Amino acid sequence: MAHQTILEIATPGRGTRDITAAVAEVVRAAGVDCGLAHVFVQHTSCSLLITENADPDVRRDLETVLAGLAPDGDPAWRHDAEGPDDMAAHVRTMLTGSSLSVPVGGARLLLGTWQGIYLYEHRTAPHRRRIVVTVL
Repeated sequence: MAHQTILEIATPGRGTRDITAAVAEVVRAAGVDCGLAHVFVQHTSCSLLITENADPDVRRDLETVLAGLAPDGDPAWRHDAEGPDDMAAHVRTMLTGSSLSVPVGGARLLLGTWQGIYLYEHRTAPHRRRIVVTVL
């Protein structure tokens, strides 16, 4: 049996947002003792990460890396219909991913001690993002 919920998350603009508690609540509500939580974001300019949740410098450093790999307004980009961060956001999503899977045990996420699930907004303006959480 599968349980599915769509989360709507508001972002303030570029950066990471911890969604671990929201995903964990979906898993708890599903009541699955042993299974898998699949998390998928329905957008092409934001992504999902499992990364360290203790030191925010990790996420700041990740932003530094991605700014070097996919800079806003790069003159090489042809796609800029929504502004200078448009194509950079798509590249950042491709590099970081739009879905992830986490094992479930005892109706809870089996994340490691220092792991959290993050929505990573790649656009500089605020957005509302839809995330599909499916628990199997």
